[in-house]
Amino acid sequence: MSTQDASMTVGEIPVPPDDSASSLPSVLTTLVWLGWFVCLSLLTLHIGFERTWAWAGIVMLDGLTLVMWTTATFFSGIVHSYSCRYMMGDRHIDAFFGRIFVFTVAIMVLVAADHVALFAAAWAAMGWLMAGLIGHVREWEQARRSASMARRYFGASSLLVAIAVAVLAWTTGTSAISEIGANVAAISATPRAIAIGALVLAAMIQSALVPFHTWLLSSMTAPTPASALMHAGFVNAGGILLLRFARVVSIDPVSMGLIVAIGAVSALLGKLLKSVRADVKRQLGCSTIGQMGFMLMQAGLGFFAAAIAHLILHGCYKAYLFLSSGEQVEHANPRPSKREHSMGMLGWLTSLVAAVAGGAIFVFLTGKGTQDSGLLLTLLVVLTTFHAARSGVRYTSVSGAIRYLVVPLVFLPTIAIYASMYVGISGILSSSLPVVTEPAELTLFHAIVGGLFVLAYLAIETEIYQKSERLYVELLNATRPPSDTVLTSKEAYREY
Repeated sequence: MSTQDASMTVGEIPVPPDDSASSLPSVLTTLVWLGWFVCLSLLTLHIGFERTWAWAGIVMLDGLTLVMWTTATFFSGIVHSYSCRYMMGDRHIDAFFGRIFVFTVAIMVLVAADHVALFAAAWAAMGWLMAGLIGHVREWEQARRSASMARRYFGASSLLVAIAVAVLAWTTGTSAISEIGANVAAISATPRAIAIGALVLAAMIQSALVPFHTWLLSSMTAPTPASALMHAGFVNAGGILLLRFARVVSIDPVSMGLIVAIGAVSALLGKLLKSVRADVKRQLGCSTIGQMGFMLMQAGLGFFAAAIAHLILHGCYKAYLFLSSGEQVEHANPRPSKREHSMGMLGWLTSLVAAVAGGAIFVFLTGKGTQDSGLLLTLLVVLTTFHAARSGVRYTSVSGAIRYLVVPLVFLPTIAIYASMYVGISGILSSSLPVVTEPAELTLFHAIVGGLFVLAYLAIETEIYQKSERLYVELLNATRPPSDTVLTSKEAYREY
């Protein structure tokens, strides 16, 4: 029988003998869930009694800290629980669980740090640990090269953060992040520009925005639970960085406009890059690039609380997609995975009505989308809802008129949840970070960026861009990580 004809069977998961089985995975999983319960309790106390805890300019437990602690431990608890079975039989299982647990601790230290040195150290530790997870399977040369590549990117990001906080601490005369924002107006133009530029670049690298997205597309050697933690938590650090230093980056309208432009480019390119990928995990990676672009746009518009709400919802969605990505793989003859319906006039009308209704719901619940930069944010909500509704009308398995009724009923409540989370997080953060309630002033630059964004978005939705073979080749090349980081041997997968 030839190799091609040999049938593949799935055997039992290899379990070590009882006397050699480690209890570390279950112990760390229990600790993470206990941590989540404690964080949720502290967040409840903060909301109910407006309690904030701080220790001598070293650590500060404010609204942002408690929201992100609760979110991070929740995602980490899911990944820990999932990994207990997924990683069973792995020869380095204790090292894996040790890394994801300490990685969770590093995130918690990062969002709680009020001293610039502690913040920079936690940022560097987070990158170092994630690079270790990317290269978890040491027997794969591709995994080692991917980890090495990630360390270079994360090392550059850590250096930029160190430069930014050092400049800010030196020029303001304080090492406390909470006090730097109050004194940032006294910083002269040059050091302020250096600090803001370093912060924005560090956020772009960590969130895998274009052109720093290659490390994310090369990270697929990581075990799937590590990828879920990466896309649900690690890439979100760029948004946390900008929010923690919101008073610094928002003091300069030019910088905020640049952040909007950078976010718009990545949001659009992420969508385009995803369209040329066939493999599930890199499709999800390209989707993350686009979603982080949207996050940066929201921050650049001054809607920092909306950016945090976006990160939380994106984390939930992306963690689910990665942990369920195995369901997309079948040992069967290729066949269309989705039934595509034609987009007639009724389909376009349904999508348009859903988009306008989504924008109206957002404006009604937040009261923020009718003036200043809120107009551009509402436009983003309308475009996003239109895209989601259009995809639903085209690919939903339900046929007939029911499809046109189900689509709005699914997507409009999602917009309501996003708007409600934005309002809730704004309330939680407003006492410690008043800047989150101050949207940027709408300028001609914003209008130009918004107009170009709409034109590019329409080109994507109408699929006009697909007529260019050169564009297809450029996009395909942009999604190809270095060849020495790509594992193509099926036998290697079976062995490790």
